[in-house]
Amino acid sequence: MEISSEVPARELNQQTAQILARVEAGETVTVTKNGRPVAVLRPYGTDDPPAYGFRTDPMGDDPYFQEPPPIEFEPMGADEQDALMRRGFGLD
Repeated sequence: MEISSEVPARELNQQTAQILARVEAGETVTVTKNGRPVAVLRPYGTDDPPAYGFRTDPMGDDPYFQEPPPIEFEPMGADEQDALMRRGFGLD
């Protein structure tokens, strides 16, 4: 026989630990707001998906992510580097 009860949202807010202890002990609790059911708390079962102690994908997939384009450059000789530095520092 399954034990079931209703708890107002305010009571859940004020007595969360006690209500979760009841759920852990096997009770199913329906949370109500203004007399209407809004949620059901029930014990975690073997048919439920695995619960991880950490988020495995905290940000989710970014649909806008694109790999940056590869940077292609030709190696510079010492003289070219020196000229570029002089130009950058206004020494030309």
